[in-house]
Amino acid sequence: MNLHTWWLFVATVFVVSAIPGPNMLLVMTHGARHGLRRSSATMAGCLSALVLMLAVSAAGLGAVLEAWPAMFNALRFAGAAYLIYLGVKAWRARVDDAPAADVDAVSQQASASRAALFRNGFLVAGSNPKAILFAAALLPQFINAAEPTLPQFGILVVTFAVIEVSWYLVYAAFGTRIGATLKSQSVAKVFNRLTGGLFVGFGAMMALVRH
Repeated sequence: MNLHTWWLFVATVFVVSAIPGPNMLLVMTHGARHGLRRSSATMAGCLSALVLMLAVSAAGLGAVLEAWPAMFNALRFAGAAYLIYLGVKAWRARVDDAPAADVDAVSQQASASRAALFRNGFLVAGSNPKAILFAAALLPQFINAAEPTLPQFGILVVTFAVIEVSWYLVYAAFGTRIGATLKSQSVAKVFNRLTGGLFVGFGAMMALVRH
């Protein structure tokens, strides 16, 4: 893989990662509710799931999902159901659970442990089996078959991770700015309804759109 190919991969991933989706919405929401530091656990969960999906796509799972539509659809509907569940949960969240924009914000969210935030991020990022098919289609375009594959794959994964985390930080930082306004119950209610509706929308799209 030459430098030109790598830069092309960087540009592709930069644009794809920037597009708002369930992962970025979750990171932004957790940034608003829990702050930048605590939302890093959500980022770690999302990134872990995506890197795992890149690995399994390289191992051939993408081809298996293409050959077994029933398996793909089962994973797709399970992921859609989880996103819709998150949306309903956010929609119905009590407004008095909104974080205050002061030093007590973290203590008010103590019930959301880092492990829970990590798990939430991992499940949301892993809820879309289309990511495996996307990775299976994307990565081979940037790998030179005449050179050792594993080092090239490692470079692509590290590059992807750096770009993805950079966008996570942008969305989470934006979320923390929003979080300062959530001490108002009316604003918090609108925020909960908006994010909940978006999660339900993402889940519905995943369930209805075939690969």
